[in-house]
Amino acid sequence: MRVFVSAGEPSGDHHAALLVRAIRERRPDVEFAGLGGPHMEAEGVDLVANMTQFAVMWISRAILNIHRFVDLARRAERNFLDSKPDVCVLVDFPGFHWWLAWRAKRHGIPVVFYCPPQIWAWASWRIGKMRRLVDHVLSALPFEHDWFTAHGVRSTLVGHPFFDDLDTALSPRASSPTATKPLVLLLPGSRGQEIEGVLGSLLRAAAIIRRRLPEARFAIGALHERHACRIEEVLRATAGATGLGIEIYAGRTRSLISEATAAIACSGSVSLELLAARVPTVIVYRVSGFAYLVQSWYRRARFITLVNLLACREPIGPARPVLVPPLTVPPADPEAVYPEYLAVGDPAERSAAHVIEWLTDAAARRRAVERIEVVAAVVARPGSAARAADSVLAIAGGGDVAIAADRRAA
Repeated sequence: MRVFVSAGEPSGDHHAALLVRAIRERRPDVEFAGLGGPHMEAEGVDLVANMTQFAVMWISRAILNIHRFVDLARRAERNFLDSKPDVCVLVDFPGFHWWLAWRAKRHGIPVVFYCPPQIWAWASWRIGKMRRLVDHVLSALPFEHDWFTAHGVRSTLVGHPFFDDLDTALSPRASSPTATKPLVLLLPGSRGQEIEGVLGSLLRAAAIIRRRLPEARFAIGALHERHACRIEEVLRATAGATGLGIEIYAGRTRSLISEATAAIACSGSVSLELLAARVPTVIVYRVSGFAYLVQSWYRRARFITLVNLLACREPIGPARPVLVPPLTVPPADPEAVYPEYLAVGDPAERSAAHVIEWLTDAAARRRAVERIEVVAAVVARPGSAARAADSVLAIAGGGDVAIAADRRAA
C-alpha cells in the first residue's frame, strides 16, 4: 500500500508525522511519499519537496510564490503517475491543496483532508469544491464535523492532533497567581508576517505589565532560530524593550507553556496547547484597515480563536460586515474564554489589563481557569492520529470508514 501525504506548514508537518507513525504502527508495510517538512522526513516519508518553507498568508503573498506552488504541484503529480498511491492525504493549507486534490482526483486517487480548511469560517461558498474534490474529511472539531455533514460532505470526527502527544509537561498547573516572579509568555506566531504584525503590541503590553508588576518575568517563544534572530532585532530596535529582560527561546514553546502563569499569544492553533495546560491567555491579531474590512464581509465564525469557538453556543453564524474599521480597540466579548482582539489599533493596554488582573487577583484567575477547564474536559483528548489512521487505511483499502470507526470504538 502507498500513501501520499502533503502538509504545507510547520504545524501540519507535525500533525502529518504523527499520522504517518500511527499508520505504520498498524501497517508496517505501507510506503509513504509526499510534500512536507522535517517531521515527516524523520518518520520515513520520501519527500518530493520540503513545502513548509513556503507557508504564507494573504493572497498577495500567495501570488508572489505562485510559480513555486505550480512547480510543487507538477512534481507531486509526477509522483502520482510514477507510483500511483492508494490514497492522498492533505493536511490543512487549502490554497495549494485544492490544486493537489484536483490532480489526485483526475488520476483516480481518493482524497482525504485531515485537519480540513476552515471554510465554515471564511469561505462557505467553497463547499461545492469540497464535495467535488474530497472523498472524506477527518474533522478536528465537533462543530466542524456537524457543519460538513450537514452540507453533504463525508466526515469522521477524529479530534484535534494537537492533543495527541501532550505529556505531563502540559498537565494543569496549580501555581499561585501571586507566586514569586510569575512568568508571562509572549507568543508572536509561527509566520514571519505574524511576528511583524503583533510583536510590537506584545512588547508594549509587557512594558505596561512590568510597570505594574516589577517582579514579573517575560519570555518569547519562537518557532526556530531564524525567527528568534528577527525577534531579537525588533527587541533591540524597540524603545524600552531591552530593559524588560525578555528572554527568547527557539523551539521550546511547549516547555515554556508548561512554566507560564499567563500568556499573550498571536491567534493560531497554539491556543489549544495553552488550553491543555490551562494557561489564562489573551489572543491578539493585528491587521490593516483594508484586511479588517475584507474579513468582516467573509468571516462567519464568531471568534478567531479555536478555544473560543469550542466554548461558545453558536460558533458559526452570518458575516458581520463593516464599512469603516474601528480605530479604537473595543472590549473583548465576555463569552470568550480567551479574551481576543482582532484589531487595527493596538490592543496592548487591554491585553496587559487582563494579565495584570490574573496575576494580582486570585479569584479572577480561578474563574478564568475554571472556564478553561470546562472546554478542556470536552476536547483535550489524545488519539486523533490513531483514529485518523484507521480511517485512512479503510479508505485506501476500499473499505467503509464507519465500520473502521465502529471497530475502534469496540
